[in-house]
Amino acid sequence: MRLFLAAGAAAVLALAACSSGGREESDGGGTSGGSGYTIAFVTHETPGDTFWDKVRAGAQQAAKDEGVDLKYSNDPDAGKQAGLIQSAVDAKVDGIATTLVTPDALAGAVKSATTAGIPVVGLNAGIDQYQKLGALMYFGSDESLAGTSVGKRIAGEGAKHPLCVIHQTGSVSLEARCAGVKSAVPGTENLQVNGADDSAVTTTLQAKLAQDKSIDYVVTLGAPIALDAITAKQQASSPAKLVTFDLNQEMAKRIKDGSVEFAIDQQPYAQGYMAVSSLYLYLKNGNDLGGGKPVLTGPSFVDSSNIDKILPFTEKNTR
Repeated sequence: MRLFLAAGAAAVLALAACSSGGREESDGGGTSGGSGYTIAFVTHETPGDTFWDKVRAGAQQAAKDEGVDLKYSNDPDAGKQAGLIQSAVDAKVDGIATTLVTPDALAGAVKSATTAGIPVVGLNAGIDQYQKLGALMYFGSDESLAGTSVGKRIAGEGAKHPLCVIHQTGSVSLEARCAGVKSAVPGTENLQVNGADDSAVTTTLQAKLAQDKSIDYVVTLGAPIALDAITAKQQASSPAKLVTFDLNQEMAKRIKDGSVEFAIDQQPYAQGYMAVSSLYLYLKNGNDLGGGKPVLTGPSFVDSSNIDKILPFTEKNTR
């Protein structure tokens, strides 16, 4: 069953404490409507990963619709992301939306926000940890369910030895995806790669696929990594089929031409939109979405049966 309720992303104030890997911008959402609220949005975005363009686009649209001043910052380093959250607290923003990909590393900064009376919403990563950390709401996919769904589908197609490619060390979301795949296909093997370096990803994958011809599926956990895997498969002359989590315009084209069997979409635009909107509604009206449970935006399969319908939305950066 597809779950199309939305997920969230908001904005973060990156102050002088910002590392060179992070970025700080005001998206100017408050220019229309003028709610008077400032919302910080902090993610673990790796520069160049198109996934986050969709998250941010959703957050920007929500800020425009609600008249919110949106502040955005990001850093893939857990300690630096925690610093960005703390900077938002120090700047006395009205609300914070943040990914919780490394919960232990972010716990102190999130606690600092809640102690200061600043509401925090989780999105994208940390579905099993957000309540423990003190976040009020969560918007994202159930990654364990998503991984299991992938595993069951490829098992039904005869998969025996999938390779699940983890591109960020310590990510609870990525680990949950691979664990889900393995729960359905016990022969699943994980491979760690450096997702910030496409050439390194391609080289590592090519070497693994050339060395082990028993690998029958490659499961990547992000669209840019899947594009690297296409190249690696070609270089290794590997017959393994390719499936991926997440979607972008190029990946949609690859599904269309058959290079990729399917993608699992978590609808990042919706995550960004709902994170900002939920904080606005909480601040303005005291609304609390989800009934004490995560609001799910996935998993949703994108394959040859529905790609023609979805492809135009990928071109608009909304799917």
